[in-house]
Amino acid sequence: MSEINETEKSEKKSLSFIEQIIVNDLEEGKNGGRIQTRFPPEPNGYLHIGHAKAIHMDFGMAQKYNGICNLRFDDTNPSKEETEYVESIMEDIKWLGFQWENVYYASDYFQQLWDFAVKLIKEGKAYIDEQTSEQIAQQKGTPTQPGTDSPYRNRPIEESLELFYKMNSGEIPEGAMVLRAKIDMGHSNMHFRDPIIYRVVMTPHHRTGSTWKAYPMYDFAHGQSDFFEGVTHSLCTLEFVPHRPLYDLFVDWVKNGEELDDNRPRQYEFNKLNLSYTLMSKRNLLTLVKEKLVRGWDDPRMPTLCGIRRRGYSPQSISNFIDKIGYTKYDALNDISLLESAVREDLNSRATRVSAVINPVKLIVTNYPEGQTEELYAINNPEAPESGMHTIEFSRELWIERDDFMEDAPKSFYRLTPGREVRLKNAYIVLCTGCNKDAEGNVTEVLCEYIPETKTGEKEANRKVKSTLHWVSCKHSVKAEVRLYDRLWKVENPRDELAAIREEKQCDALTAMKEIINPDSLNILTNCYVEKFATELAPFEYLQFQRIGYFNVDPDSKPGAPVFNRTVSLKDTWSKIKGK
Repeated sequence: MSEINETEKSEKKSLSFIEQIIVNDLEEGKNGGRIQTRFPPEPNGYLHIGHAKAIHMDFGMAQKYNGICNLRFDDTNPSKEETEYVESIMEDIKWLGFQWENVYYASDYFQQLWDFAVKLIKEGKAYIDEQTSEQIAQQKGTPTQPGTDSPYRNRPIEESLELFYKMNSGEIPEGAMVLRAKIDMGHSNMHFRDPIIYRVVMTPHHRTGSTWKAYPMYDFAHGQSDFFEGVTHSLCTLEFVPHRPLYDLFVDWVKNGEELDDNRPRQYEFNKLNLSYTLMSKRNLLTLVKEKLVRGWDDPRMPTLCGIRRRGYSPQSISNFIDKIGYTKYDALNDISLLESAVREDLNSRATRVSAVINPVKLIVTNYPEGQTEELYAINNPEAPESGMHTIEFSRELWIERDDFMEDAPKSFYRLTPGREVRLKNAYIVLCTGCNKDAEGNVTEVLCEYIPETKTGEKEANRKVKSTLHWVSCKHSVKAEVRLYDRLWKVENPRDELAAIREEKQCDALTAMKEIINPDSLNILTNCYVEKFATELAPFEYLQFQRIGYFNVDPDSKPGAPVFNRTVSLKDTWSKIKGK
C-alpha cells in the first residue's frame, strides 16, 4: 500500500502545476468532480504556434481526465473578425489532432449579456460615461495613485438605461459613450476602476449582422460565457492574472450572490510560448501579410499553424516540443533550436528517404553501357522497416551535388576527386577518373568508372570506402523547384528589438520590421533534380532529402513541376553561426 502511495506521489510531482491543480480539484469534488474546459480564440487572424500551447492544455486536460473541451469564438469585435478566420481555426485544431465537444460563440450570449448589463444598470452597478477614451484613461489614475470619479458616475439610473438602449439602436456614434461597471476608483487593481463593459461598434457582425450596435468587452463577456457553458477550468496566459479578480466578481454578480463555492468556473494562468527569432503578435503578422513581406498567412516562414504545416512540421513534433518546455508561472524566451530539434527527432521516424540533387553537376560512368537502365531498391525509412521500399533507376549519366567533387582536394576531403573511390548510395562503388571543363575552367562533367562486383546488397559489395554519395539518374529524374526557408528575423528577440527601433526612430512597425527582417529567409532553387518517386507523393508528405535535410511536398506542385519546401536542416547550423 505504501509503495502505491509513493508511486502516486511521484506521478503527481511530474505533473505541471496546472494539471496538479486540476487533479486536486477533481479529488476534492469541485464542480461535481468534473472537468470542462474551452479554447476561446478571437477570429481576427490565423492561429500561431503560441496558440498550440493553449490548445494542448485546454483539449489535452479534458481528454486526459474524461472531461469535455468546447471551442468558443470570442467574436465581440466585429470590425476585425471574419468567417475565413473561423474556418482556419477549426482546420488548425483538427490538424493538431484534437476535436471539440461543441462549437460556441460569444455572440450566442449577446442577449444574456445585454440583459445582465441592463440588470446592473438598474441595480446601480453600471452607468453610461460620455468621456473620451483619453479622458477615461487619465481619470483612472496610475498603479500608485487612485483614480477620480467620472462626472457621469452618479447619473440617474433611468438616464443611463435610456442611453444604453440608444447605444444599441444606432443613434449613438462610435466612441461617443460607453457603459462602465461601477466598482471602486481607488482600488489597487487598475482593472477594478470602473472598467468599460460595453462600447458601440457600427461594423456588421459576421454572424448577427446589424442586430447589435453595442458590444460587450472581453472582460465582461468572458467569465459570464464560461459560466453559461458550465466551464470548470478557465485556462489562460499570465497577462490575465490581474484580470482574475474581476473575472470572479462578474461571475458573482451574474449569480446575484447565490452560493457558488464548488460550482463555478475557476481561472488559472500559465506562461505564454515565446520563441527566439519569432514574432507572434497577430497585429504584426497581419502587417507582414498586408505589406507582402511574406507570401500569405501560410507562408512557411510564418509562425502560423498553417504556415508551419506547409513548411513540413508534423503535429506530433509540436506536441513533443510543448511537452519539453512545459508550463510554468513565469515567461521565458524559448530557443527555437529546441523546436527544430523536436521536428528533426519526429521526422526522422516518419519521413520517407529520397534522393534529390539541388546544386547539380553531371557524373558520367564511362564504363557503364550506354542506353542501359538498371532498377535498384531504396529503403523508404530505415527507422521504420514496415514502410517498405521503392525502386530507383541507375544509368550511365547521373546528377550529383557539385560540392561532392573537388579536382584538387585536401586529404580531409573524402568525396569524389581523381583517384578516389566512393560508394553511390544503393548502387555501386565508383572510381573517379577526372573531369571535363568549359572554356572558363568550370567543371561541366565528372568522370568515373563503376566496379560491377560492388553492387549494394551483394556479397562481393563489402569493400571499404570512406564516403557514400547520393545521386539521381539524369534520364529518369524530374526537374524541381526547391525552396530553402530560414528564420524570418535576423535578431534573437524581434519583439523587443522592434519596440526599441520604433521608440528610437519614432517610426511605424513596418519601417522597423524592414530593418530586422532576414533578407535570406527564402532561397528558391529552380535547377534541382529529384527521383521520380518523390514527385508522385501527395502535398504535405514528409521527406528526407538524403544528406541535405527534411523537406515536404508543397501544394504549389503540379504534374511535371514539383515544388519542395525545406522543413529543417539535418543538423543545427544556427548554433555554430551564433558561436562565431
